[in-house]
Amino acid sequence: MEQRTKINAEDGKQDLVITREFDLPLELLFKAYEDPEIVGQVMEMNVLKYESKKHGSYQFEKTDDKGNPVFRANGVIHEFTANRKIIKTFEMENTPFGVQLEVYDFEKLGADRSKLTMHVIYESAALRDQVLKLPFAQGINMAHNRIQNILNKLK
Repeated sequence: MEQRTKINAEDGKQDLVITREFDLPLELLFKAYEDPEIVGQVMEMNVLKYESKKHGSYQFEKTDDKGNPVFRANGVIHEFTANRKIIKTFEMENTPFGVQLEVYDFEKLGADRSKLTMHVIYESAALRDQVLKLPFAQGINMAHNRIQNILNKLK
């Protein structure tokens, strides 16, 4: 499967830049980051809380077959400008990765094309490198593919 999501991670830096072009109108792409129901489908998690607004917060949870939590993530939304920008923190509970800062920029490329640029900043280069050793690239590409597939049905 083609990796349409591109990740730029310069050696020795504590950040990375992720870009992806979508065959979706800008407003529809943004909806994938605004609508809690779509967010849950994309993340393949239960959305316990999702306040898509400035000073909002969110919490996601993945459970096993018996309903026991196996993964939780949460954060605070610092900026939320419709169809343009989201700035938020992201923290995976019970992991050594700490809190990361994420800046999402949305760009209109045409009537039915748009681009997402994510700038992710970690506490240190070492933490960023640990994340990159996980199947991170495949996971983000799969999530972006889900966005395209889910939103194609809403076109």
